[in-house]
Amino acid sequence: MDEALLRSLTPSVLGVLCRRGADFAAAEDAVQDALVEAVRVWPTDTPRDPKAWLITVAWRKFLDATRSDASRRRREDLAEDEPTPGPAPDADDTLQLYFLCAHPSLTPSSAVALTLRAVGGLTTRQIAQAYLVPEATMAQRISRAKRTVSGVRFDQPGDVATVLRVLYLVFNEGYSGDVDLAAEAIRLTRQLAAAIDHPEVAGLLALMLLHHARRASRTAPDGTLVPLAEQDRGRWDTQLIAEGVVILQSALARDRLGEFQAQAAVAALHADAQTAEETDWMQIVEWYDELAALTDSPVVRLNRAVAVGEADGPQAGLKALAELDDNSLPRYAAVAAYLHEQAGDLEVASALYVEAAQKASNLAERAHLTRQAARINAGRRL
Repeated sequence: MDEALLRSLTPSVLGVLCRRGADFAAAEDAVQDALVEAVRVWPTDTPRDPKAWLITVAWRKFLDATRSDASRRRREDLAEDEPTPGPAPDADDTLQLYFLCAHPSLTPSSAVALTLRAVGGLTTRQIAQAYLVPEATMAQRISRAKRTVSGVRFDQPGDVATVLRVLYLVFNEGYSGDVDLAAEAIRLTRQLAAAIDHPEVAGLLALMLLHHARRASRTAPDGTLVPLAEQDRGRWDTQLIAEGVVILQSALARDRLGEFQAQAAVAALHADAQTAEETDWMQIVEWYDELAALTDSPVVRLNRAVAVGEADGPQAGLKALAELDDNSLPRYAAVAAYLHEQAGDLEVASALYVEAAQKASNLAERAHLTRQAARINAGRRL
């Protein structure tokens, strides 16, 4: 069973159902039922046109679901619109679906969660981790969002800022390696940048390109994580970096600074350094100050503490970290471990690396942090 094919077809199938009159929540349920049916049937009877097969089955699932409470006339009207078997039209509705999920009737957080689940293909657990909330809380949020958009039609677009947030989170999930969605997020952001002249859209695209340029160097051949300072910069994609920098410079020139432009500026400074030692950490701290003013995000302040530690020494970094004082944050313990190691507090650093490994959200990060603790302990025994 080609799960990647099913994931790639889901937005188009969902878009067809919405355009044919299905409200979003009912259409999403029908598509999920059709995907389950595909998993059951396709291994022994693969259709010639998978997309057309999914559209047909999903539409029938939708009709079955609505038949119990719809009027006879409504049922007949829907039945007349049932697509006939055959090649399906080639249309990409993914970006439109992102805007549908960003409907004004939803709060931004609910809109992002719904899009990640219904269109992005992320699990409820992955979305909960991105939001720093329990999985059960996120499941309730997504259910409420689906109820809210019940009855909303496909031609009611939502908020650009929310769509940008969704694309950013989808890219981050893809970049982590858990779900390969980074290239898809870049593709959709390119579409959005071509359609909307806005510096934050450009800023997000620049940020994605600059991060994606380093992807080949982020893992070793055995799958282990390679920290930024240890990456082979000769493997970075210089064309993507150049494109990202040009896009960023054009956006910054419009003097309408936003979160994604500031993040891209940090990424550009990393990309500009020929070696880790040449990184301009003072400028990076200044950009994190801008980001903190824009977002008041604890994650931004956590990253700023690392930059302060590199620019002014580990004790300064630990002081900045103490001001944050939120060890419930993902990677808080990892940052504290790194800064304590740089300060020479190896016993504390080792214990913090172990704690960070226990809190890691994926196996690759957990393995990396465990190796860091083992490395320090081995050095202390010598």
